[in-house]
Amino acid sequence: MTTTTLAALVPVLPFLGAAAGLLLGRTAPGLVRPLAVLPVLASLVLTALVAARQGGGRAIDASTLLTPTGSVPVDLALHIDGFAALVAVLVAFVASCVQIYSTGYLREDPRYPSYAALVSLFTSAMLLVVYSGDLIVLLVGWEVMGICSYFLVGHYWETPEARAASLKAFLVTKLGDVPFLIGLFALGTDAGSFRITRVLATVANGGLDHPTLIALLLLAGVAGKSAQFPLHTWLPDAMAGPTPVSALIHAATMVAAGVYFIARLLPVFEASAAAMVVLAAMAAVTMVGSGLSALAQDDIKRVLAYSTIGQLGYMTGALAVGDRGAAVFHLLAHGAFKALLFLAAGVVIHAAGTNSLAAMSRMSHLRDRVPDAFWTMTVALLALAAIPPFSGFFSKESVLGAAEHTATGHDGPIPGAAGWIVLVAGLVAALLTAAYATRLWLLAFRGRGAEAPAHVREPLTMTVVLWVLAVPSLAFGALAYRTLPGWFDGRGLAPTLFTSVLGTGLAVVGGLLTYGVWQRTSARAARVPLGAVAAHPEGDAGHVEAEAIAAHEAAYGDIARAPDPADPARVLLGPLFRPAASGFHLDAVYSALFVRPVLAGASLVGFLDREVVDTYVRGAAALPRLLGAAVRRAQTGNVQTYVSALLAGTVVLTVAVLLVASGA
Repeated sequence: MTTTTLAALVPVLPFLGAAAGLLLGRTAPGLVRPLAVLPVLASLVLTALVAARQGGGRAIDASTLLTPTGSVPVDLALHIDGFAALVAVLVAFVASCVQIYSTGYLREDPRYPSYAALVSLFTSAMLLVVYSGDLIVLLVGWEVMGICSYFLVGHYWETPEARAASLKAFLVTKLGDVPFLIGLFALGTDAGSFRITRVLATVANGGLDHPTLIALLLLAGVAGKSAQFPLHTWLPDAMAGPTPVSALIHAATMVAAGVYFIARLLPVFEASAAAMVVLAAMAAVTMVGSGLSALAQDDIKRVLAYSTIGQLGYMTGALAVGDRGAAVFHLLAHGAFKALLFLAAGVVIHAAGTNSLAAMSRMSHLRDRVPDAFWTMTVALLALAAIPPFSGFFSKESVLGAAEHTATGHDGPIPGAAGWIVLVAGLVAALLTAAYATRLWLLAFRGRGAEAPAHVREPLTMTVVLWVLAVPSLAFGALAYRTLPGWFDGRGLAPTLFTSVLGTGLAVVGGLLTYGVWQRTSARAARVPLGAVAAHPEGDAGHVEAEAIAAHEAAYGDIARAPDPADPARVLLGPLFRPAASGFHLDAVYSALFVRPVLAGASLVGFLDREVVDTYVRGAAALPRLLGAAVRRAQTGNVQTYVSALLAGTVVLTVAVLLVASGA
């Protein structure tokens, strides 16, 4: 079988599995789990075969005309280079882990058949994005992922949080997709083709007429899909969906699509220095802002959501300094340890006695209750904090090294300012990442919350997946930084001495500082009974305010226990705690700038329609209605009256004619 045929089957198999799962979910429930797992596993095998055959060498290209358009044609095309081959393996690998894990996690869920089918469709759409050689076909996968995320985030549609989160995710990403679509059309018009190879050839020949405008339009779509500032607000709320969905979205599919798109079309963005500076600024704000917000969150999944936003900021930062190899390297490493973090969080959530959310401040001594989650999550958090020799260290240092090279040894089309912006923000984010990773570990596994209900050990399908993902989280980086340059652009990915020492030093400082503050607050909290903290939340030992308690009770009413008074976040952030906990009130800003004006405009239009337009309509109908009433009165049904009226009319007409004749 040819490589092209194998590659074509990669997105088709999960699609067929999704269709079969939807059709047979009710009539043959015993087939649901095999149809969920086996097609995705088959795609994983095929992606590995395609990657082995491609081998980081010449790109595999194949195409056939999909439809004549009369102007710019649309082709059903494949373009598989080293980037596409490896990202496809990541997507299929994480999707397989999620499907296997879900068979245990959602084993009692009555809507599991539709859930599994949507996950398979989601996977198929992302694989289409990765392998597609035509921008319009890529757009199809891009939009299918959007609608799948809407349904999956809203899986628990009985809860208002899930309904609101799914709608918000859909609308915010669509807000970015509108300029993205315009940018794709402009790019295809300038290049005379939507084929990626021809677009890149046009860029190389200087054929783009409006590079800055096109790049900025495309960046809007990327910001929405990959949750970058200022369109990132949907991602933390999307945690209302099932935890395996969070792992899929955050690790290898939807949010990775925007980063992958820029990496694939990086020369288009490099054609505009202004666009690269904008990309660098967007990455910098995203990294630092999300790090501060993650440090202030109490729900474990929201911490991980803001963490994803920040790590995506590292990837876009690498792209902003022109190193797509470093960006995709971090994308691959992050996919493994972030999937592990979310799936381990799912085990922790069950152990904490909740359904889909878990307040870390209310967890207590979970280390012994969920040892598999404890050890694997520890590995993943060390990778997230970029502690050597875990995989996150090598991939994150490749990003910082690329930023340092651009900032200090500028010798290309990328402005040096972009390098400095990414480098400084990346170092600050390294400190914050280690701080919130340490805080998560301490509160989840060494917290002082009350004991959870009795916990049943997780199914083997869940724990095995955790250990499978722990392997690349630990070992991938050290092996990959030597071999990946041959698959990418040939640029080195080895850590540099300066950024390695500085970045790791800041990470260690962040972790130790958080641990020291936690020990201090724990010592003071130990002198105060938990009941007293709950009764007097504004006491010195707790550093927890009454409204925070009320918010916890509203969000986590099924956990009847007091918050952990030893949370170090308030001490570390000080006056920034409140703004950071609310995402720096960005939703409130959007509400004031967009939602309220739109609602006010809608109210005004409704008033004008009701009081002005309808008045004219009612007035236009009033005259015919009056005439009809007058005519109706003449219709008495008496024949004598009709004859009398006829004679009277005849007399009147005769007299009128005589008068006219005499006057003439």
